[in-house]
Amino acid sequence: MDWSMLGNPVLLSVVMLLALSALRLNVVFSLILASVFGGVIAGLGTGGAVKAFYGGLGGGAGIAMNYAMLGAFSIAISRSGVTELIAQKLFACIGRQVTQKQIFCFKYSLIAILTLIAISSQNLIPVHIAFIPVLIPPLLPVFERIRLDRRMVACILTFGLITPYMVLPVGFGKIYINEVVLGSIRKSGMDVLNSQAPGAMLIPAAGMLTGLLIAIFFSYRKPRDYSKSATDRELREVEPKKISLFNVGVGMVAIAVALAGQFLMDSLIVASVLAVLVFVCAGVIRIRDTQDVFTQGVYLMGGIGLVMIAASGFAEVMRATGGVDEMVKVVGGFAGDYKGVAVFLMLFIGLVITMGIGSSFSTVPLIAAIYVPLCMSMGLSAAATIAIVGSAGALGDAGSPVSESVLGPTAGLNADGQHDHIYDSVIPTFLHYNLPLLAAGWVAGMVL
Repeated sequence: MDWSMLGNPVLLSVVMLLALSALRLNVVFSLILASVFGGVIAGLGTGGAVKAFYGGLGGGAGIAMNYAMLGAFSIAISRSGVTELIAQKLFACIGRQVTQKQIFCFKYSLIAILTLIAISSQNLIPVHIAFIPVLIPPLLPVFERIRLDRRMVACILTFGLITPYMVLPVGFGKIYINEVVLGSIRKSGMDVLNSQAPGAMLIPAAGMLTGLLIAIFFSYRKPRDYSKSATDRELREVEPKKISLFNVGVGMVAIAVALAGQFLMDSLIVASVLAVLVFVCAGVIRIRDTQDVFTQGVYLMGGIGLVMIAASGFAEVMRATGGVDEMVKVVGGFAGDYKGVAVFLMLFIGLVITMGIGSSFSTVPLIAAIYVPLCMSMGLSAAATIAIVGSAGALGDAGSPVSESVLGPTAGLNADGQHDHIYDSVIPTFLHYNLPLLAAGWVAGMVL
């Protein structure tokens, strides 16, 4: 066993990032401190680490702007009454006096709908996390009425944001499977067919599904109560509020414009601006109120943008340390005699890297160049190689404090300040998805 990996700067930086986050230090502060720490450990010095960190910040600027505009669009939608109408209809379905059986049926029907919506956000209507700040905040009073544990909802949303792109080659899955995973494997010297990927990723996807079922029917099935005062306030706000059907119609048009804008111009920023202009032109929002809409939007989603900017800086420092290459090369020592250990280490290293940089799409190109030759030297099939590389990239997307797939659910579920990012989103999704995916990815690498 090569114990030198325990001193690897990337591994130590990620451990520090997770430890500081678990102590409830702000994620951006944690990223900065972990970046400097990793740079110093690698010999870059404080100045070199800071320089590398600043050099990587620009990579997250576009993402941050996307989220700020998405937040503004979400605020505009909320003012139209569309989401309030949905909440009111759901309250009407629940009723004032209901039996436990009715609550049970309503609860699991709502869970099924949320799961389908989250899955569809990756393929049928590929908006990624854009639906969360629009749909989830108005549903929080509904969740409280049926005493739904928000940790379960976080697991549902994260499952829908990750699993489809792992196995379905459409929408974001087309990018991840065909372009990122298969493209990286081909560049590394192995011939693979597009048709091989979905079948190869079925076992890893089954691991994700197992985690989802455990979260729904075991871990978080019991009722959970949140702040009474917040519940009562939200109930009073949702039920009696009058809703203009004209405003709702404008809201639906704005949503259609936003979707069309994303498809036609491939720009969430432009699509969001056009959607807000629909409200302005219709008189639902006055021009002078757009400043307030933008400010509230930044408050709602801007935090995610800042985390993604800092995560880009962190990723640049990790590249500068050279620690990623060192970690991956450790696997080569086990490739000949310990196939099972080598496969496990490949998956584990993928988990560590993605936990740090928060992007499975960015992890695969970093590891494939060495993983693919190793898989070929061990005599692993193309399907097994696809499963290993695809799973190694996806590992850590759930459970990373800097992953969009976890930050997005937190932004929606914490709209009333009652959902903690680390303890209600990060840790639950890490336990329910990374552990089953690690096991399922290992099985796929060994049997395919």
